[in-house]
Amino acid sequence: MIEKKLSKKPYIHEHCQLFHTELGEYTEIGAHNYLENVKMGDFSYTGQFCILQNVEVGKFSNIAAMVRIGPTAHPMNRPTLHHITYRRKMYGVDTHDDDTFLSWRKAQITYIGHDTWIGHGAIIMPGVKIGNGAVVGSGAIVTKDVEPYTIVAGIPAKPLRRRFDEQTVKRLERIKWWDWSYETLKERIDDLSQHIETFLDKYEGRREFSGKHFNG
Repeated sequence: MIEKKLSKKPYIHEHCQLFHTELGEYTEIGAHNYLENVKMGDFSYTGQFCILQNVEVGKFSNIAAMVRIGPTAHPMNRPTLHHITYRRKMYGVDTHDDDTFLSWRKAQITYIGHDTWIGHGAIIMPGVKIGNGAVVGSGAIVTKDVEPYTIVAGIPAKPLRRRFDEQTVKRLERIKWWDWSYETLKERIDDLSQHIETFLDKYEGRREFSGKHFNG
């Protein structure tokens, strides 16, 4: 295994293509990735051979190898599905591309929440929202929104179970630990490794201000 240490500067492996992409701090992009029109939050990463197009990824997202997020659509209501109707300059049939169609496609943003896990080979369709803490099983094809802290799998993906009960989910989303500063994360890393109830009992009701915590 290659030893590496992540930093505020994104770690991008070899043979990657990134276009109109913003990467947060402590992010990692796996080898042979293609990212287009992507925003990725702090501490998120992708495995090898991933393709992300028109995607906003939250913080601490775990994206395994060979994941496809936001596969772009072909125009199914035209006589032909082919690129030639919208990538016209490439084929020399016009001096302009079909910017209306291309802009529509770019606007179909897929949202991946904080602290999510996208399994190996999963496909998440354009415009889908994956809630915070959700898990997408390996090989799943996700065509509908996924609720926070829900595990989905299959083709098409369907809910299997919730990771936590509804009250626990609400407590976690009130704490929003993913918004803690780097120094706070270092200070509390052992607490993040504790059982969920221990963690919630300690931090629920606190509010963050200027890197310090207060009872509230």
